[in-house]
Amino acid sequence: MTIYTQFADHIGAILDSLADAGQIPADLDRKNVAVEPPRDPAHGDLATNAAMVLAKPAGMNPRALAGLVAPKLSEIEGVADTEIAGPGFINIRLDDDSWRAELRRIADLGTDYGRSDMGAGRTVNVEYVSANPTGPMHMGHVRGAVVGDALANLLEYAGYDVIREYYVNDAGGQVDTLARSVHLRYREALGEEIGEIPEGLYPGDYLIPVGQQLAEEFGDEYARAHETVWLMRFRERAVAAMMDRIRADLALIGIHHDLFSSEAEVVAASKPQAAEEKLRDRGLIYEGVLEKPKGKADEDWEPVELPLFRSTDFGDDQDRPIKKSDGSWTYFGNDMAYHFQKAEKADVLIDIWGADHAGTVKRIKAAVEALTGGETEFDVKLVQMVRLLRDGEPVKMSKRSGSFVTLADMVGEVGKDVVRFSMLTRKADAQMDFDFAKVVEASKDNPVFYVQYAHARISSVHRKAAAEGIAVDGEADLSLLDAEELALVKRAAQFPRVVEAAAGAYEPHRIAFYLFDLAAEFHALWNRGNDHAEKRLLVVNDPELTRARLALAAGIGQIIRNGLAIMGVEAVEEME
Repeated sequence: MTIYTQFADHIGAILDSLADAGQIPADLDRKNVAVEPPRDPAHGDLATNAAMVLAKPAGMNPRALAGLVAPKLSEIEGVADTEIAGPGFINIRLDDDSWRAELRRIADLGTDYGRSDMGAGRTVNVEYVSANPTGPMHMGHVRGAVVGDALANLLEYAGYDVIREYYVNDAGGQVDTLARSVHLRYREALGEEIGEIPEGLYPGDYLIPVGQQLAEEFGDEYARAHETVWLMRFRERAVAAMMDRIRADLALIGIHHDLFSSEAEVVAASKPQAAEEKLRDRGLIYEGVLEKPKGKADEDWEPVELPLFRSTDFGDDQDRPIKKSDGSWTYFGNDMAYHFQKAEKADVLIDIWGADHAGTVKRIKAAVEALTGGETEFDVKLVQMVRLLRDGEPVKMSKRSGSFVTLADMVGEVGKDVVRFSMLTRKADAQMDFDFAKVVEASKDNPVFYVQYAHARISSVHRKAAAEGIAVDGEADLSLLDAEELALVKRAAQFPRVVEAAAGAYEPHRIAFYLFDLAAEFHALWNRGNDHAEKRLLVVNDPELTRARLALAAGIGQIIRNGLAIMGVEAVEEME
């Protein structure tokens, strides 16, 4: 119970009493009634739109309805004043004791302050990364990986049961190419001079250890064998080796999936057939011919009858083939079946995709709606690429990988926490730059540093207080906190509603934005002491005032830790 949920309950009880008295209808839909900070702090501490939302269905004037609610709010303990503003908003001003009580609530709840039950135990499957198992993780994968993992953490904190899933694309032509590339490295490990890597194969030297391992295991058994003899075995071994590498790379930024699902296993388990059968039973598959692609010459176009899914019935631009002309499944056919499989164990599905996959969103949304009858919620969050810079200049490719900057390169240079925090400093669908120099800059323009520095300062002042013999445990006299200090409590108290708003929008970057604002207000409070010693958090000759301010600092530190934990970032005790 936080101050916002507390007043939401108060307003609910007031509306109940008005309904019982026959002053408003009893069956009003209250789901859009909100309690939030007013846009202008000068208008009060809290505001509610209850009268604005309910007036029309209640058949009343908004200000008239507000006139019934506001007097009852004024009777609640801790309310100093209420005001009806504009067309019917109700502003609420609380007394200082209410905010002191909220600061104590932060201390009492600790890591649970901000935790929500909005998910009500519903199961949400967050699928993220799902990179082709053909090489190590590189910078193109990092942002989506962090966004997906932070979103999973956020939803878990908001009361959902979360499944973190990775879809292994191990059934397409790219894994055959991987197997051939590994076979070449296998022959190299046996002493064969392979020369330059042929066009179309993966050239990265990360495959050399895989080839060496296979040479140790099989000797020259497959060196001259026909491809049909070794392809499947080498494909399985190569995919397994790449997935081990991918898991290790992801662990470098603290990412651990609950489930790895194989496309090949989806096909082997006849999941596409099951999905097709369900859609046919619903009359959503028909035999048809696709329209000729725009720009395709007549002589290059051969119309072929294919099984088509009526995805246009669900908002897609055209109906989609689920099989190719040779009878094998299209990628869409397999992907449709995979989402059907995920929906069997989850109430909500969320996919984190690169922005280059935007064109496939409609068809997969159509498939999920058709296969589940609309019972499973499905959303796709698109993530834009990251441009890597160093002092404003594009970063050259990694020498170690030969062709790209790896995740390990990034973490090795700036650390896990900097990578994770930086990837959440902009909306996922907005372009962003990652400048190796700027992300480690000790500047207020660097949100990674600015937030961590706030926590480090809080830890430092507690250590200094202990060194001065000032006990920081026990009850502090919070009546000693001034108006500016209580204003910081008001900002801290917004954390629970930020969590719910971020979880509701599937936008973990909102946590990073909030922490930056909180840190800015804390630093401003800290800097008062630069010119006025009596404004410092640590006033050695006034231990009671110090204890009160340390209690405030501890509360802010707790909020920072809670927010950083959602982001998958560890709060630092001191800056290096």
